[in-house]
Amino acid sequence: MIYFLAAVAAIAGFLFGYDEGVIAVAGPLLDKDFPMGPVVRGFMTAAVPLGALVAATAAGRIIDRYGRRRVLMAAAILFAIGAVIAASITAIWMLVAARFVLGLAIGVAAVAAPLYIAEAAPFAIRGALVSTYQLAITVGILVSYLTGLVITGDGMWRHMFGLGVVPGVLFFVGLLFLPESPRWLALKGFHDEARTSLRRLRGPAWDVDSELAEMVRTAKAEAGQKLGFAALMAPTVRPALIVAVGLFFLQQLSGINAVIYYAPEIFNHAGFSSATTQTLATVGVGTVNMLTTVLAMFLIDRLGRRPLLVLGFAGAAATMLIIAAGVVYPGIVPSWVIILVLLLYIASFAISLGPLPHLLMSEIFPLRVRGPGMGMASISNWGFNFIVVFAFPVMLAGPGLAATFTIFAVVCLGGIVFTLTRVPETTGNSLETIENHLMSGQSLVSLKRGTAVTAAAH
Repeated sequence: MIYFLAAVAAIAGFLFGYDEGVIAVAGPLLDKDFPMGPVVRGFMTAAVPLGALVAATAAGRIIDRYGRRRVLMAAAILFAIGAVIAASITAIWMLVAARFVLGLAIGVAAVAAPLYIAEAAPFAIRGALVSTYQLAITVGILVSYLTGLVITGDGMWRHMFGLGVVPGVLFFVGLLFLPESPRWLALKGFHDEARTSLRRLRGPAWDVDSELAEMVRTAKAEAGQKLGFAALMAPTVRPALIVAVGLFFLQQLSGINAVIYYAPEIFNHAGFSSATTQTLATVGVGTVNMLTTVLAMFLIDRLGRRPLLVLGFAGAAATMLIIAAGVVYPGIVPSWVIILVLLLYIASFAISLGPLPHLLMSEIFPLRVRGPGMGMASISNWGFNFIVVFAFPVMLAGPGLAATFTIFAVVCLGGIVFTLTRVPETTGNSLETIENHLMSGQSLVSLKRGTAVTAAAH
């Protein structure tokens, strides 16, 4: 059941990826019916992260009040509504509105889905299961890119947008067969329901009573303590907030969404003027993104979070600098090298910077403020996502691609320092173990791999 839960919850990621990537391939066809300048194009594209930013400000409170599963069901309905509106627009403002609605769904689901999986999963495979959300994002992006090859012709962008209804409906139906998060049920005092949820998730051979007892002890220990956003500034919780918000800042300023949203334009600037070549190269980006994320799922619980973060930031910084050099000196760096290096950038991101912020934000916050904490992390995520996506076409028209990618590279170098000085190693630790370490007042970064797994199991 836990694998089915992860697969269904990850559909939220697929919808996020599809709605994020489809605008790249639908854009040229859309421009024939609704021509747009750089500012309008940037705002239309950025309507998704703007909607997600608005949703993220309330997502934590909503998820904590109504539960993870019910909130995801509401998001599924919004996904379907947004797709229908986008496919039937008669003016560009309607598309902006549709993408804003999709952003609302994405913003809520981006908090609820990883949290739902993390709270339901056994700690030994928690990293891989939560990473299915990021994997689904890459699959959604790839599928959206493939529609650019399969669906062609004037006006066919409506079909591209409308296809988003199908996974939205499947998402809603799948959630009907799933239990609520056992940790949320324990926090709310529904201990019998939490036990039933655990039995469905773990199977008859699992000792659910001992696992439930640990959840209940943690929930009771937090009873009566300050809740909500104000509690995030408490000295013991603040380090977790800094890590979660900082990682999403670094993730977005690494340049990934500029690449995903505007891949065809990047290839055009690199010297590939053929629309077919641009589309094929864009599909290559999506394929590498997906395959490397699969690899990350196998490595996260084996190598650990911190080593993968350092590897990802280093690879992203190096490749961004090479691309910037290739744009400035096209005679020295051939165009095919630009494509190769861009694919290496995508691989560096997908193995590290893509899945790990989502995973870590679902792990490091105490149970009582896990919803608000992830909400704040998502505000960072979508706020900087909006800034990057809105500003990128303007930056291309102004300072240019080389200067923009150099900025991204510098941010990635800063990410290495941030990882080494701030990010804990949560691999092999239960959520309760991570919380106990944080609330003890010890430095969060001092948490080591599996340091308290034995104690947590007693």
